[in-house]
Amino acid sequence: MPEIDNPRVAVYLDFDNIVMSWYDRIHGKQAFSRDRQKIAEDPTEPEIAQKLERARVDVGAIIDYAASFGSLLLTRAYADWSAPMNAEYRTQLVARAVDLVQLFPAAAYAKNGADIRLAVDAVEDMFRTADLTHVVIVGGDSDYVPLAQRCRRLGRYVIGMGVAGSTAKSLAAACDEFQSYEELPGVERPAPARSGKKRRGADPADASSAAQEDREGAEDSAEDQDAAQTAAHLLRRALELGGRDDSDWLYASAVKSHMRRMDSSFREKSLGYRSFSDFLKAHDDIAELDENGHERMVRARD
Repeated sequence: MPEIDNPRVAVYLDFDNIVMSWYDRIHGKQAFSRDRQKIAEDPTEPEIAQKLERARVDVGAIIDYAASFGSLLLTRAYADWSAPMNAEYRTQLVARAVDLVQLFPAAAYAKNGADIRLAVDAVEDMFRTADLTHVVIVGGDSDYVPLAQRCRRLGRYVIGMGVAGSTAKSLAAACDEFQSYEELPGVERPAPARSGKKRRGADPADASSAAQEDREGAEDSAEDQDAAQTAAHLLRRALELGGRDDSDWLYASAVKSHMRRMDSSFREKSLGYRSFSDFLKAHDDIAELDENGHERMVRARD
C-alpha cells in the first residue's frame, strides 16, 4: 500500500450481501434462501432467532478495519432497513456514524438494486471529494468489478471485503487489496462441519441433515485444497519473476508483496499459517528460506 499523507477513506457496505453471505457461511450453502420465508414471516421464532444470532455480523469489526487505512470520510450502508432482520443493526450502525441508505425491493425476493445505487454514489463521491484516497467496498458480487476498476483508474486505493465462499474471484482480483470478513480481528470463525455418518436407528431427518453437512464439508475441503494449490503456484511464479537479476536471493517481504500484487486475496493466515515465514517453510520444495541475517531471504529451490 502506498504511503499517503493524511489518507481519507470512504466505506460502502452492501449490507444485505454481507449478512446473507455470512448466514450461508455459518449455516451452510443456500441456507438463507431456504430460511428466507421464515425469516420474513417471524424472525423472533426461537429456531430462526437462534440461527440469526449465531450469524450476526460484527459491524464494528468492519468499520475498525476500514479505519486502519486512514480517517473515515464517509461510511454508507445499503439495505432495506424496514426488514426486521436489518432493523436490528440500525442502532449500532447509527452509533458508528454510518449513513443508512434505504432501498426497497422491486418485488418479492427481488434484488434491491444495492449494487447500482452503491456504484453511482461511489463514483459521484470520488469526483466531488478530491482528497478521497481509499475506497472500501464491502460485498462479494462480481457486479462491483467495474466499480473497483474505475476507482483504481481514478487513482484511489481499493480495498474489497467479502465472505469466504461467497465472493467472486474476479472482484478480489480487481482490488488493490482484499480481506475476508472472517479473518477480521474479533470475528469468530465458523466451526467445521460435523461428521455426517448415519448411526443405526437414527432419525431419517437427522440423517438427511448430516448428509447435507457431509456434502458441504467435502465442498469446503475441496475449496481449501484449491486455495493451497493456488498459493503454491503463486509463490513459485513470484520467485521466478523476482529472481531475474544477478542475485537469486530475494527479501521475503518483497516476495509477499509481489504475491499480493498478483493476487490481492492472498493471506497466509487464511491458509492456516501464523506468518509468511511459516508459509515458506511449509513449501520448502519450492522455496529455500535463509533466516541467519537481519532480513529473511528466500530463493527458488533448484
